[in-house]
Amino acid sequence: MFTACELGVFDLLHEAQEPIPAATIASRLGTSVDGMEQLLDACVGLKLLKVDIQNNKGYYSNTHASTQYMVKSSPRTLYHTMIHYSNTVYKCCHFLPQAVREGKPQYERTFGISSKEIFDGVYRSEEEMLNFIYLMDSTWNICGKDVIQAFDLSLFHTVYDLGGCSGGLAKQIVATYKDSTVTIMDLPKVVQTAKKHFVTDKEKQIHFLEGDFFNDPIPEADLFILSRIIHDWTEEKCIALLRKIYQSCTPGGGVLIVEVLLNEDRSGPVISQMFSLHMLVMAEGKERTPSEYTKLLTDSGFRDIEVKATGKIYDAILGRK
Repeated sequence: MFTACELGVFDLLHEAQEPIPAATIASRLGTSVDGMEQLLDACVGLKLLKVDIQNNKGYYSNTHASTQYMVKSSPRTLYHTMIHYSNTVYKCCHFLPQAVREGKPQYERTFGISSKEIFDGVYRSEEEMLNFIYLMDSTWNICGKDVIQAFDLSLFHTVYDLGGCSGGLAKQIVATYKDSTVTIMDLPKVVQTAKKHFVTDKEKQIHFLEGDFFNDPIPEADLFILSRIIHDWTEEKCIALLRKIYQSCTPGGGVLIVEVLLNEDRSGPVISQMFSLHMLVMAEGKERTPSEYTKLLTDSGFRDIEVKATGKIYDAILGRK
């Protein structure tokens, strides 16, 4: 799947608009015919491609799933997720035994990057940073509406999306709550990239603030959003950040956490367990249960904690001041 995305197989088949043989695909993509045919047949087995045999020759085309999620130009594309997993996650996972032994991320072994800042590995080049931001944006194109509408957020007019990256979730908020404004607080290079590629000047309800939410002041707001943030960090860092947010939160305001939740008995779901291993090899944190998130919030001063399952990958937790 990673290789087919990287070589452009799904994009080529989408552009062709008709089934085409392996030799034609190989010629257009500059690969060997045998190698391409074996890759295409594997994708057929994974239900990512269809094959029609005519005169003992296979003619290949995309399935509905690959058209939706693997084609780069699709509004629901996961192409950038595949490239990130291929270039970063998969490589880091080669050192999973070392991560389990040591309990720390494996960027230094994988990429030779020695840094205390975990996102230096993710943002190790402009190309990788842009791909990761596209990944985050595509996630909220698919799941954003569900997490934003899990609770009635209409009373929160001033919203800060901490680590809001591309603004994908911010767009879902202002589309749902017309009276709200959202400020995305993120690292300077992320903000500059988001302004250049993702958020236009026409989107008047979305603003940006360059900063590090651990080390820089967090302005006052009615609602703070932490989407795919808390799972990156240790308990100590999470509580320090949440207490800092609590101090900046207006009375009656709140914090919305968006994460992949584990079952209370940690028996699943499998995707949450796998994400937790990703956090082990790539960050400092882990995926958590609803009660663990509730404790983080109550220990930081928040009350009236509510957890809502969306039916998608990401669920929502709301705490109030």
